[in-house]
Amino acid sequence: MEELVKNQAELVHAIDSVWVALCAALIFQMEGGFALLEAGFVRSKNSISIIAKVIIDVIFGGIAFYGVGFAIAYGRSNGWFAFGLGILDYDLGLGLTVSNTLFWFIQMGFAVAAISIVSGAIAERMKVWAYAAFVTVFCALIYPMAANWAWNPKGWLALQGFNDFAGSAVVHTLGGFAALAGAITLGPRIGKYNADGSINAIPGHNLTLAAVGAFVLWFGWFGFNPGSTLGAVGKWEMIGTVAVNTFLASAMGGISTMVYTRLRHKAVDITMVINGILAGLVAITAGCNVVTPGSALLIGLVAGILVDIAVITIDRMHIDDPVGAVAVHGVNGAFGTLAVGLFSLKNGLFTTGQWTGLWVQFQGVAVIGAFSFVAAFLLFKVLDKLIGIRVHRNVELAGIDSAEYGVEAYTTFD
Repeated sequence: MEELVKNQAELVHAIDSVWVALCAALIFQMEGGFALLEAGFVRSKNSISIIAKVIIDVIFGGIAFYGVGFAIAYGRSNGWFAFGLGILDYDLGLGLTVSNTLFWFIQMGFAVAAISIVSGAIAERMKVWAYAAFVTVFCALIYPMAANWAWNPKGWLALQGFNDFAGSAVVHTLGGFAALAGAITLGPRIGKYNADGSINAIPGHNLTLAAVGAFVLWFGWFGFNPGSTLGAVGKWEMIGTVAVNTFLASAMGGISTMVYTRLRHKAVDITMVINGILAGLVAITAGCNVVTPGSALLIGLVAGILVDIAVITIDRMHIDDPVGAVAVHGVNGAFGTLAVGLFSLKNGLFTTGQWTGLWVQFQGVAVIGAFSFVAAFLLFKVLDKLIGIRVHRNVELAGIDSAEYGVEAYTTFD
């Protein structure tokens, strides 16, 4: 009997490990989606610099999260901050059926995804080494602190019952408001806004590339959300619910954006439809485990409209965000986190009549958003004083690719 129990436990560990490893790989490959999407949404003379920044997200951010960040997120927490060395060797108190090292790998994917949101908002004007320094601090300290509050069992938000299943707040709101801080600190691209306040559109160079990137991200999201079950055995029903809700919200986000832009702008804006799909994905990420498919459709519908309104509003404030990162991730991350308090089957206002869940969700996303903006803003300011964060005017006009990397994305031959 003892041998049978041992074999069953080994089987559970094996199945869960394969499931988490596959989902972690999907999350990791989302970086390719970020690279393609953001490169397509900027001008061709800066597309290599976008690829470089996403690579920096992975290599600098991944090492920083391994060396420092993971311990801050999942060590012995005092509610706000965790301590402990050798974090991969002791019991994290999470009831995991996979190894700590595999858990680190999937969590590293979330950390890197959060910082990749920032790379789009500061596109076409930030120095590469200044960005690398920002990524390192973000993944070593800023992201792990928010993860500690919400996902460490002893974090102050976790103890209140805060529900952010796969990161609408911890990943997307955090990344979106850090992106806002970066866009404000750097200032707009040359030629974006006129002296009279009018706005010049600076279209991306390759919508096809951006669309492929969106599909890669969409595909990876089915590792991002279902993989947050952190196991497969005994969780088959939850995995199905999460996957279906993830798809429904994203598809409805695309539909609502398509209809809304047709009514508002007299033409379907396919770039905004791409962002509408992503907005639906971002918004459902917090509550995909606790809402019904009908609620997922409604969340996606609102997200698809909200993203267009947010993009236009942010642009009118003369905040230059080339890819709409703040609108997609910051605004809809906040909306999705609050939507849990409205639609959760456990304690949603609209489903149970309870206010407590909405209050906890509001506290969590407000603190995470404010912390992210302030911390990122101060870090950008410090880096600007120390090494400078914006490329020289001549570099910006010529294109960062040729000036900083000595190559161009597209070469013509006579």
